Parts: sequence; structure tokens; C-alpha cells
Amino acid sequence: MLFERLQKPTHFALLIGLPALWLPASLLADPASAKPARESDIRMAELAEDESVEDIEQSVPLQAAPPDNDAVESTLTSPTAEPEPEPEPKVRPGEVFTLLDSDVMPGDSTRLAWAPGIQIAGLSQPTPVLVVNGVNAGPTLCLTGAVHGDELNGIEIIRQTVYDLNPGKLSGRVVGIPIVNLPGFQQGSRYLPDRRDLNRHFPGSLEGSLADRIAYSLFEQVIRHCDMLVDIHTGSLKRTNLPQLRADMNNPEVAEFTRGFDRMAVVHSTGSPGMLRTAAVAAGIRTVTLEAGESHRIQQHQISAAVNSLTSLMERQGMISRMFVWGDPEPVYYDSDWIRANHGGILFSEIELGARVSKGEVLGYVSDPITNAQHPIRSTSDGRVIGMAVDQVVMAGFAAYHIGTEAEIPGE
Repeated sequence: MLFERLQKPTHFALLIGLPALWLPASLLADPASAKPARESDIRMAELAEDESVEDIEQSVPLQAAPPDNDAVESTLTSPTAEPEPEPEPKVRPGEVFTLLDSDVMPGDSTRLAWAPGIQIAGLSQPTPVLVVNGVNAGPTLCLTGAVHGDELNGIEIIRQTVYDLNPGKLSGRVVGIPIVNLPGFQQGSRYLPDRRDLNRHFPGSLEGSLADRIAYSLFEQVIRHCDMLVDIHTGSLKRTNLPQLRADMNNPEVAEFTRGFDRMAVVHSTGSPGMLRTAAVAAGIRTVTLEAGESHRIQQHQISAAVNSLTSLMERQGMISRMFVWGDPEPVYYDSDWIRANHGGILFSEIELGARVSKGEVLGYVSDPITNAQHPIRSTSDGRVIGMAVDQVVMAGFAAYHIGTEAEIPGE
């Protein structure tokens, strides 16, 4: 195999074939030292992808689930009946996994190459695709990072997750694409060379723009081969996010999928047309977006939280087995609201990401560097800071703080 499982936390760099390009070395999370999850760590709010305020305003509200009449009738007619025990799942041997015209044998790990075919043929630079095919049969999980080229945390999240897998103990397959937007990554840019946002062009088209063609190639050659997808992002526009999932909780399969992520906020968002998540769900692939931290940075605390949740997801899906159990805490549902600056100036925050705040509490100040006027920004409700702008120059109307407030659980 081309890469081996890391047996213990160690410094490791992934050479992905770019000239003089190495990913940052980081320590892998040690499962034995993990603490039990607290119910307060599981949160869900309503916002949208990539910190776009327009997406938040356009997101379809969370719908109340209809009552399960069959379940109610069953309970009324046989209140003392005990459920029959579920049969033990049978372990089936893994199969050859064919991806990108290559066969990956069961119990093997390898690195493939995806080429969207948009560059000059003689100068073409393929994008690395990491594949771990388990010795046992199971679902196929896909992890995508750096769809926006300046979002670095996802690259390291995928590296740590994939390289810590042992194909000899894995059921199913994991496909990791650490850097989807390779041209943007090389330029330190969120966008493609045609200045388009790749995450607004899925599932793409064969004869469209550059972004359409890249999206189509990725979707047809890789994404359609997966059963589950986690698309990893960070905050944009100089904003940072508490580690959280973005998911269409109106979709029952997606809502159930989110229960596998341990110690992770779960945030309702129907998504916008052209997003990878939206296109994948429409294609029948259970998909969420994982947001963690801010762009242009490697943030180990955010990375560790995401790696832990992905490990929890794989355990929930029967792909791996961990030696410890943290239980199955239920999420607490949130509505959310962006609080905007009413004046232009320099933003100075008084609170930190994840802090619990009270209505009327000062979150930060906008200071006018010319007149020395100080304009406080106050919380409009009790809740938790699930997203915020980093200190910077802002204009009136800039969305500065995203506050999640506890709400009624849908369907109850």
C-alpha cells in the first residue's frame, strides 16, 4: 500500500505532488484521552452555507415533523409489548473498489489522481485523491476539502482522518480529496482562476464555464461513487465559525445522518442551488457541510474537534470500532440571528467564539478612527456565539456576530 496507518500521534507531512508544497504537521487526537460529551456541546441553529447572509435569509425554515401515527397506534394497542432484538449484522468481505479508472483491492490504501481536464495538456497537474478500501464491506464515505482554495483547516482534517485509518479493520471505504480547488489553493484564493465560486456550480455541466466543468468532472468521477459526503469548509469574509454542521434538517435521511457526529453543533440550512451539498443530496447522497474556524489558517483545536466527530460518524455507520463510548446525546435546537454593525469603523470584540451571552450584553465596539466615537454592538437575545467576524475594518450593515438561541424541538 502507498500509505500506512499512523500507530500513534506523530508529526507527519503529506506531499501531494506540488512543487515544494507540504501540508502542516500536526498531532493526531488521542482517543484514550477524550472526555465524555456533554449535552450542551450538541447544538443546532438555522443559518446557511459559507457565512453568506443572503443564504441565511433565503433558507427554508425548519419544518415541524408530522406525528408518526403508526407508532402511536402500536403503543396504544400493545403497551407492554417488548421490541424484538435486532439480529447481529453479518460481516461481509470487502470488494474491489473502482474509482478514476483504478481498482483498489479490499484491505488496501492508495493515492489516485483526479484531472478535471481544464488545463493545457502538457502542463496538467492532477489533484490527489486518497482512498482506503476496507477489508470488510460497508458504505462509502467521501470527504472533500478546500473547495474554496483559502480554507486550510479541511485539508488537515482529511489528512489526519484518512491516515489514521487501518484498512485491515475498516468496513467500507473512505475517499478523501484534501484540495478540490487546487488552482485556488496555489494562489491562496477562495475562487477559481475565472473568479467564480466553485461551490455555486454543482453538479456542473460538460460544456459550461470553467467552474461548471470542474464541478461536473468531480461530481461524475468521484462524488457519485459515494453513499455519504462531508464537505469541509471554514468561515469566509474574515469570519470564523464554531465547529458545526450545516444540514437540511427538513430531509429525514440527512437529519438522521447528523446524529452520528459527536460533540458537534448541528445547524439547519436548506442550502443554495449550486452548492456541492445541495447537488449531492439531490443525487441521493446523504450530505452535510462541516464548518470549522476561519480561512487562511491552520487551527489545531478546530481540526481536532472535526477529526473526533468524523471518527464518531464512522463508528455510528459501522465502519470502525472504538474502544470507548461517549453515549448518544440529543441535540438542542436553535434559531439564530446575525447582529450587524450600525456604524463604520474598526471592530473590537469583547467576547470569544462559543461564548454564552445575554440579551443586551455588549459583544464588541466599533471605533471610529477619525472622530474617536465608540459604538457598542449588543446581543439581541440570550444565546451562544456560533459565528463572528474577526477584528477588522467594517462598514455599517456588516454582519458581525451570529447568535444561536434555543428553540422548540421540531415535531415535539
